[in-house]
Amino acid sequence: MKIAADRGKVLSLLGLVLFGLFLWWATGHWDPFLLRMLRLCGIYIVLGLGVNVVNGLAGQFSLGHGGFMLVGAYTLALLTLTPEKKEMCFYLVPCIAALRTLTLPFVVALVLAAILAAVVGFLVGAPALRVGGDYLALLTLAFSESIVVLAFNIMPITNGALGLKGIVDYASVWWVWGLAILAIFLTRSLAESNYGRALKAIREDEIAAEAMGVNLFYHKTLAFVYGAALCGIGGALLACINSSIEPSMFGFYFTFQILVMVIIGGLGSVTGTVIGAPLVTIMLEALRFIDNPVQLGPIRIPGIIGMRMVLFSTLLLMAILFFREGLVGSREFSWAGLARAVASLGRGKKQAG
Repeated sequence: MKIAADRGKVLSLLGLVLFGLFLWWATGHWDPFLLRMLRLCGIYIVLGLGVNVVNGLAGQFSLGHGGFMLVGAYTLALLTLTPEKKEMCFYLVPCIAALRTLTLPFVVALVLAAILAAVVGFLVGAPALRVGGDYLALLTLAFSESIVVLAFNIMPITNGALGLKGIVDYASVWWVWGLAILAIFLTRSLAESNYGRALKAIREDEIAAEAMGVNLFYHKTLAFVYGAALCGIGGALLACINSSIEPSMFGFYFTFQILVMVIIGGLGSVTGTVIGAPLVTIMLEALRFIDNPVQLGPIRIPGIIGMRMVLFSTLLLMAILFFREGLVGSREFSWAGLARAVASLGRGKKQAG
């Protein structure tokens, strides 16, 4: 058992080295569009893990993660913008004095974005998690929409509908994927720990879990806080990659998009999120041509704006019908499991031959 575990660690380390070499090669050979897609895949993995910890691992139906993304994005933007850029953004209503001249390094601002999102997650989750099911979904959705409306109206802090522009793009490929790999490692470790097993017990049957001594409020709240912190980091990275933000970016549609990535991969599975997030990101971009006119020989098919989302919704419906637990289900990747799958495939080929 110990030998197999050591072998798995060596293979994981080798995989990280190979992936690092791939990132190094991509940064030197890919064009800006492909590099942006590569970064978006990493950011959506972080966001998907934040949603999956609450909705998949703990089994709590939350729709409020867009609000935590907004908190993280605005925190990083306000703390990294220079006084000159803040003056250019806040030309209708001046920025509050405490933030007007405050500029912090990217790393410090990112950590504070995660902390503030986690604090907001606690303030929302502590009372909201005392209910469950549809009531929790409604409460968290109300929070998410309320914080968007609040961001539109507190102009001395958020600049309202005008948003914040000129955000420096600190989110390089290395930063994004370094944080994504760290989030994968931490979330996988969490899922395999005693704490993660307690969350899974809560997901399966809260009454039975409580009878076995699991503190429901403590475990659910900590899951909510951890998920909010990851969403805060993801929102901060999105602010960097877009160079500008405004409140409507973080509405219900965005939360739904992240939830779709998690469901397609598999609720409760870290591996599923790692697969589902890039898959949906690439599909959404690959289907963009459907919105544009297409020439098929003598036939010209006019483009219909929004047809891309119709086709994507159809594909999503088919995926739900044929893969009800997602592409991975609740399973996790392991080197031992991969070896067994390869061996089973080899035996099947021999029998067929």
